[in-house]
Parts: sequence; structure tokens; C-alpha cells
Amino acid sequence: MVLFESILAIMFGAVLLAAASRRAGIPYPVVLAIGGTALAFIPNAPRIALDPELVLALFVAPILLDAAFDSSPRDLRRNWLPVSSLVFVAVGVTTAAVAIVARWFVPDLPWAAAIALGAIVAPPDAVAATAILRKVRPPHRIVVILEGESLLNDATALLIYRLAVGAVAAGSFSLTSALPAFAIVTVGSIVLGTLLGLAAVRLLVLFRDPPSAIIVQFITTFGVWILAERLHLSGIITIVVYGIILARTAPAVTSARLRIPSYAVWETTVFVLQVLAFVLVGLQLQPILEGFDAAQRVEYAWIAVAVLATVIVVRLTWVATYRALALLISGRASGVSDKAASLQNIKGSIVVAWCGMRGIVTLAAAYALPANFPHRDMILLCAFTVVVGTLLIQGLTLAPLLRYLAISDDHPVDREFALARKAALEAAIGSLEGALPAAAAAIRQEYRDMLEQTGRAARLDTDHNALRRTALAAARKTAFDLRQHGNIGDDAFHRLEEELDWLELGAAPREGST
Repeated sequence: MVLFESILAIMFGAVLLAAASRRAGIPYPVVLAIGGTALAFIPNAPRIALDPELVLALFVAPILLDAAFDSSPRDLRRNWLPVSSLVFVAVGVTTAAVAIVARWFVPDLPWAAAIALGAIVAPPDAVAATAILRKVRPPHRIVVILEGESLLNDATALLIYRLAVGAVAAGSFSLTSALPAFAIVTVGSIVLGTLLGLAAVRLLVLFRDPPSAIIVQFITTFGVWILAERLHLSGIITIVVYGIILARTAPAVTSARLRIPSYAVWETTVFVLQVLAFVLVGLQLQPILEGFDAAQRVEYAWIAVAVLATVIVVRLTWVATYRALALLISGRASGVSDKAASLQNIKGSIVVAWCGMRGIVTLAAAYALPANFPHRDMILLCAFTVVVGTLLIQGLTLAPLLRYLAISDDHPVDREFALARKAALEAAIGSLEGALPAAAAAIRQEYRDMLEQTGRAARLDTDHNALRRTALAAARKTAFDLRQHGNIGDDAFHRLEEELDWLELGAAPREGST
């Protein structure tokens, strides 16, 4: 009961912190990092432990699926060169640099364990970055690069992590045997993710009520991860491919009545997992710190700071190097310039270089290390320091940096939305031809009004929608008053409330859709 009460108190505290972060204009992962750090110093804090094998499935699988579902394969293809450089080169160089630094400080640390530490702290997390970027509206291509990097670099880093952890368990590591295994695992995971994505669509259409459908979504997500792991493939790659396939096929066979609660549940789930990850690692740090003597605390603190500095410097260095190479190549080969141009701009490259905040994947991977892993406590401390340090240093300075650079979006998504909206509404109006005039007149007129708005301006918050929201507010007040005075019962009220909700959704598109 004490544990349950502690979890309730922690979640309520996290909600309050998230609300405070929105008021202060600070991304909520930064506030969660501060809260997680504070837990490590609370006397008599509860001890919560999870099976390391469960951690990656519990935390990483749903978050990766959520990110993969929102990704745009078209935009990733258009920006494949900068994204690939960050996903493969930056992750590889960061892993190697951190391993060398760790070995320099701790010579008896096995190379495989040092590489595991490097892979743990290598992948940036775009949650904090995009939370800030979407408010200031930088060029869309920068957001695409960061989200694509965050989605794919987890797969690269965690594959290296798996190989390194396996090498520690086996007592040896061979690059010549690891590379073929790496290739087989990658290809097999892509094939499995594709097949499971296509199969899941056929399964999900069987469940029409939202509660059952959402439960099945979570069951299939964890089931995909578990199956991939049982087949000794990469759960990361399988989930990413599965999510992308699902995003391309599921919307055609699911209804708005299912999608709306589904989006809300998944958004809540991602937030809860973020909270739990920081809480669990924060609680793990307390016994770790208690087990160190004063000299060890100082030594490990310096190691953690050195690892933090390494991941920041390596990213800055690589983005600067990529920009120099892209400018050099674009001057010699015109075909490369379009693909490399997204980081050729000095302001854009600075923003991408500074968006190196680490997050939940780093925390989950560190927590998932076996209990007998060499220098596990030091690695966990380093991982937590890197996450908190990057969120505080880079997360808190990113918005001022963007304001100083004064870079703005050229609004490609708004233009594409206006194009798609016009075509969709014209098709809707055309589908009503031949229908009974009395039945179709009101719907046809509403779609024509929306079409005229699209033609007049790209902005979504038009006078039409503003008036519609005003009318809906009046309708809701009347409904509340009728129930309050006993003129209608709760059943009638909730039925009317649902109808007004659907009308409100038509007047206010989902946030982030632009």
C-alpha cells in the first residue's frame, strides 16, 4: 500500500511539474529531470526495482511506436543524407569517444562495457527539442531531421548496446563475427516489422469499440517487441518498421471515433512512461550514492561530467564537420546539394548541433543493464548525469538561442495542408451530386464555406471557426444549465455533450497538425 501511495504522489507531483513547466515555457522533460534528481536525495524514499529485461520493452516499445507512427517516410527520404550522418556517424563516433574517455578514467573497465556506456548515452531524444521547436516554428526541415534522427538513432545505438552487453556476457568480442550478425538482425527485423504491421491492420479492424481497440493496440505493440526478442532480432528496428507500416495503412480502416481517444491515451502513456523512467532511475541513484565513499563520489562525478562534455562536444564537432563537407561537395556536384542543404545553413546547423538532449531511451538502457554488469553503478550515474545535464544545459538555452538566431519557418506544412484541404473538400462536395436536395443542401453549403476559407487564407483559425466556437460555448452553457436545473438527466446530457464534442473537433483541428 505504501508503494501504491508513493506512486500516486509521484504522478500527481509530475502533473504539477508539467503544468508549471508549461507556464514557464520550459519543456517538461527538463522539469522531470530535476524532479528525478531530487528523488535521489529524499531520505527514506521507496525502493522500486524492475526486472532489467522488462525495462526496455516497458519503456522503449510504446514510445518508439508513438514516434514511428508520427514520422514521415517522405520527409525522411528527402533529408536522408543529414539524417543518416547523425544516425550512423554521429552515434558511432559518440559511442567510440565515450568508450575511450571512460577507459582513460577507469583502465580496468572492459572495452565491451565501455562501448555499452557509449551506446547508452549516444542517441539524442527529440521530445524536449521538439517541445521547444514547435512553439517557435523553425524551418520544418530542421524538425524533420531531429525527429528522424531521434527515431532511427535509437535503433543504431541499441543494436551496438545489445552487441556490447552480449560481448560482456560472453567474455569476448569479434568485429568480424559481429558485422554479419548485425546485418542479419537488421534485415530480419525489417522483414518481421513489415509483416507484423500488415497483419496488425487486419486484426485491429475487428475491434470497433475504443476501449477494446486501444487495449489491443498496446498488446500488439508489446507482442511485436517480445516476438522480435524471442527470435533474437532487434525489437527496436522491428517496432520502428511496424509503426511506420501501421501509420500508412491503419488510418484508412479506422474511424474518427476510435482515433480521437486513441491519440489521447497514447499521449498520456508517453507522459507517464517519461515520468516513471526519471523516477525509477532517480530512486536507483540513492542506494548507489549511499554505497560510494567520499573519494568514489568525487571520482565518479568527474567521470560523469567528462562523459557529459564528450557527448556535447562530439555532436557539435560532427555537425560542423558535416556542414564543411556538404559545402565542399555541393561546390563540386550539383546533385548532392539539395540533399545536404538542410545543414549547410549556419543557423540551421547550430540549432541541430545544440539539440542533443538525451532522454528516456538512455535512462531505460542504463537501467536495463544486468545486475552483475561491470561498473554498472558508474554507468548508471553517467547516464543519468548526461540526461539531466543535456536537458538543463541545452534544453534551457535552446529557446533563447532560437530567438537570437531569428530563424523562421517557410510554412511548407501549411501550404500542403491548404492543398490537401481544398482537394478533399472538393471531393466531398462532388460526392453529394445526385443526393436528395433537402438532405444534402446543408452539408454541401458547409463544405463550400470551408472551401472558401481555404481559398481566402491558409490560416485555420478563421472567422468561421471563431464564430462556431462561440456558438458551441453557448450551446454547452445551455446544456449545463438544463442539467443543473434538473430539466434533463445525465444520460441526455452526455449524449448531447458527445455531439457537441464532435462539432468542436470540426471547428478546432488537433494541435500540432499544422
